[in-house]
Amino acid sequence: MPENDSLTIDILIEDILATNPNVQVDAIRKAYEFADAAHGGQMRKSGAPFISHPLEVAHILSELNMDSATIQAALLHDAVEDNEDIEIGEVAEKFGTEVAELVDGVTKLGKVSYTTRTEQQSDSMRKMIIAMAKDVRVILIKLADRLHNMRTLDALPEHKRILKSQETLEIFAPLAHRFGISAIKWELEDLAFSYLKPEKYQQVELMVMESREAREAYGNEIMQEIRTVLDTVSIKAKIQGRPKHLYSIYQKMQNRDKDFSEIFDLLALRIIVDSVKDVYGVLGMIHNLYKPMPGRFKDYIAMPKFNMYQSLHTTVIGPTGRPLEIQIRTAEMHRRAEYGIAAHWRYKEGKPMSAEDQMDDRLSWLRQILDWQNETSDPVEFMDALRIDLFAEEVFVFSPKGDVKALKKGATPLDFAYSVHTEVGHQTIGAKVNGTIVPLAYELEMGDQIEILTNKNSTPSRDWLDIVATSSARSKIRSYLSKSTREDDMTRGRDMLMKIMRKHGVSIATRKVEKELDIVAEDMSFKCAEDLYAQIGSSKISARMIGTKLLKQLSVAGLLAKDSKGAKALAAEELAEKPGGASSAAEVRSTLSGVVSEPRVPKVPKPTGGGVRVPGLDDVLVRLSKCCNPVPGDDIVGFVTRGRGVSVHRATCPNVKDLLNDPERFISVEWDRDTRATYHIEVFVQALDRLRLLQDVTMKVAESGVNILSSATTTHKDGIVDMRYLFETGEMGNLDALLNSLRGVEGVFVARRMLPGENVKKK
Repeated sequence: MPENDSLTIDILIEDILATNPNVQVDAIRKAYEFADAAHGGQMRKSGAPFISHPLEVAHILSELNMDSATIQAALLHDAVEDNEDIEIGEVAEKFGTEVAELVDGVTKLGKVSYTTRTEQQSDSMRKMIIAMAKDVRVILIKLADRLHNMRTLDALPEHKRILKSQETLEIFAPLAHRFGISAIKWELEDLAFSYLKPEKYQQVELMVMESREAREAYGNEIMQEIRTVLDTVSIKAKIQGRPKHLYSIYQKMQNRDKDFSEIFDLLALRIIVDSVKDVYGVLGMIHNLYKPMPGRFKDYIAMPKFNMYQSLHTTVIGPTGRPLEIQIRTAEMHRRAEYGIAAHWRYKEGKPMSAEDQMDDRLSWLRQILDWQNETSDPVEFMDALRIDLFAEEVFVFSPKGDVKALKKGATPLDFAYSVHTEVGHQTIGAKVNGTIVPLAYELEMGDQIEILTNKNSTPSRDWLDIVATSSARSKIRSYLSKSTREDDMTRGRDMLMKIMRKHGVSIATRKVEKELDIVAEDMSFKCAEDLYAQIGSSKISARMIGTKLLKQLSVAGLLAKDSKGAKALAAEELAEKPGGASSAAEVRSTLSGVVSEPRVPKVPKPTGGGVRVPGLDDVLVRLSKCCNPVPGDDIVGFVTRGRGVSVHRATCPNVKDLLNDPERFISVEWDRDTRATYHIEVFVQALDRLRLLQDVTMKVAESGVNILSSATTTHKDGIVDMRYLFETGEMGNLDALLNSLRGVEGVFVARRMLPGENVKKK
């Protein structure tokens, strides 16, 4: 989506005033002027002035009817991060503590040095979660920021688009869902879907467009029938078709292994009435009019979802025998469903927020994250747990007294026990579900009544970590075990680190090395090396990560011999961290052929190059990766391997995502235009079946001038045709022209190169 250059501060203020006449116009304009000066001369990757981004973020928040402080923070949210001369204290001085804290909560930890991207992402998420606990508006600004970045993602290289889209789908869209902001959640998902799986996106989009006319006609017929029935009892209602988003359709096709025509709620209606009484009245009339499908009724009014969503859902058999999903809710419930926590905002202009306002009881999930986020220092573990909790569905269960508890799907009686109280969990010896004793690993189901059996002398077992499903329960068990088994963890951790360091020729048993390890521990906010051992032994910190930090500290202290394996390993990392890569061919040769952590140096392949060179360097070992088979014209990236030269990948290669965990080892590479060769390229075409489709596709191939080595065609039962061709070509421009030509054939929605060994499976 192109940048919107037409949005100005005057238009923004005008739009805000239309819904919030009490907004502090002067304060917002002042924030804009400060941000405009801070970003003066800065441009976005698209070529638009950078100030257009904070303006758009502020506009998205204005559509959520947010207050003046939030709008100011949105305008200022990149000022500190992108300008070394601007500190958060200056923002506080000019705009107040409230705005400054919001800006600080959104600002990344960009000035800290990290070993991996996961570590950086983990710390940034931790900071944001803590800031969210103080003020939920932080996440609203962050979501608006991500939404505009996704809308303008085309300006970034493809591998960065994929990385951002993956993060959006794994973290930010689920966050929007957790806070009930469906208006943002759906758009984030569809945008990420379009970049991660462009072919599937186009396929679903084409299917939706082709069935749209018939679907709308059927929907209008049903809406008229319902309106006629409601008019007879004088119930005022707004009846509308509910748009089904493309990613949601794709997920149901994948998860349920269904064809497009089998998706029940592709056609769905929403009925909005004035009162809860009318909601249930309309439900009765709908069930009288159409036969309800058994097991397809959900009452989210009596039992709201974790994100405050309320509505009645029912699926009925329509006039032609097709399933139809209908949602019934009040106008207030509808507003809450669209805007979530933003719709519940109780901020009053000019009045400070109370602690109760800042941390609503219904946002218990956020408090649970705060409980366990301090329990682990390992960034990979933290991000994995966060992703799991974000995607978790819920089940509602009951205590013996009838109190409702919402737990993630897959939770066990142990999870329930820890949700009641930490000590109840620690002392659990058994459980009854619906009056029957069950194993602690029993998976709770919707409506179960749970009674926990306890014993004061009982204590948690390490096996419980494999039983519980919630991060909160797991963190409480780990906390107990870490206190009671610290000595064991210390011994285990010391052995693990000793093994790592032996590979680098370093013994941690000497007094000098132990002293430097204490410094590493202090830098990581631990009291001493023993604390580090305990963290490693309990799997909260990676022994490899500590080993790398210790090598760096030993180098600073002058305790690494220049020809030692540890010094060579450290030299390899430092070489890769240089902004321009290596400065000489000698450095690259010595590093790539001689720096390994094992006693024997593996054989180095002869430099094939494949028409690729490293700018500024000669005689560099270069090899084309077989996982993606890059050819001239592809965007490529180089990765410094250990002992096997520079590995060259297509920028869109799936393996590049894993390599991004070591960004310091990337090196600039480019195609050598003087090299001439022929390449074998496999092309995949997917289309809707029709008469003379194969003839039209074959004609386009014949006109392109490429040499066809083989071809295969498969027609699926749902009318989708897969075609695969193996071509030989020496001019990549021929292939680009062919793909563009194939995409213009009627019914074709996919025409692309395939990765080596790729197997396209029809779902």
